[in-house]
Amino acid sequence: MRHASPALLAYGSVRLLGAVVFALWARREHRGIWHLLAESWDCDWYLKIAENGYAHTLGTQFDANNMAFFPLYPLLVRAGEVLAPEPRGAVGLAISVVCSFLAAWGIFAVGDHLYGRRTGVLLAALWGSLPVALVQWMGYTESLFTALTAWALYAVLTGRWLWAGALAALAGLTRPTGAAVAAAVSLTALLALYRRGRAGGRIPRRVLLGALVAPLGWLAYVGWVGARLGRWDGYFAVQKLWHNEWDGGVGTLRTMHDLLAVERPQLFLAMVTATLLASAALFVLSVGDRQPLPLLIFTGLLLAIVLGSKGVYFPRARFLLPGFPLLLPVAAALARARTHVAVTALAAAAVTSAAFGGHMLLAWMGPP
Repeated sequence: MRHASPALLAYGSVRLLGAVVFALWARREHRGIWHLLAESWDCDWYLKIAENGYAHTLGTQFDANNMAFFPLYPLLVRAGEVLAPEPRGAVGLAISVVCSFLAAWGIFAVGDHLYGRRTGVLLAALWGSLPVALVQWMGYTESLFTALTAWALYAVLTGRWLWAGALAALAGLTRPTGAAVAAAVSLTALLALYRRGRAGGRIPRRVLLGALVAPLGWLAYVGWVGARLGRWDGYFAVQKLWHNEWDGGVGTLRTMHDLLAVERPQLFLAMVTATLLASAALFVLSVGDRQPLPLLIFTGLLLAIVLGSKGVYFPRARFLLPGFPLLLPVAAALARARTHVAVTALAAAAVTSAAFGGHMLLAWMGPP
């Protein structure tokens, strides 16, 4: 904790700036701060799942089946409300804020392990300065998922295979993209086993167990939805009712073309488009930097899932929030720069994030 304290302080400062700007802006607009952070949009879905559980049938109505939302976060909310009854949404918001610091700590740990402490601090601060980073302090799953992802990847990098598998399994119970975390852990573990076998060495059981445990969370929930609906593709049928189908990126490219060449995009959609393009470019840089395999597997699959879907376009910058390894090339470059350059760049990112956070919840007339 002491070693990570500069990263946690930098992250907290960046997010506090964003929260203050949002609060002042919301008060000026006479909007309910608590409602927007703890009860709006997906927050409300999770709170209702925590209170009433999941649907029993598939139905035919679009954007209405709550089995599209994975169970770990609402389970934590329900457990927290039993232990400490508070105003609606308080437990969920508290979980997100606490998990955001756990995520920043894990992100620092990955950066510190690969490139040193300075890079780790900058990586955590940059993650808190993303355009939609205000979501990290909302009743959403991004902070919980990123915390599990960061520590799972750190566990892989440091050879803690059972921890990696267990954390990946929990990530698979949190978001659909938990499949990317599971793949990163399992494929890296299997590759390590293959190399050990080729060298004639003894195969450690903990590596094999980590590989087997990692996908169990995601598979368990997808299997449970199928059993509940009485069809093997039940979960994918639910996602289809939410317009989420994988088409290899055709729908994404068509939307980008329409926004950039045909329409005059709204500011929020322009930001989402810029984030998607920048993320793809950063992945190319990450491959060029020869990042460790588990990081590349995770970010590559995360991008494939997010960019390859033909579903709704506007939340995709949020969907990429857990992809913090994409920021490693930027953090490493800033770590090599002079201090005043790094501070100026980070301050500019923090101010931009604060502005976009307020715009996202107060000007953009839709979910983040």
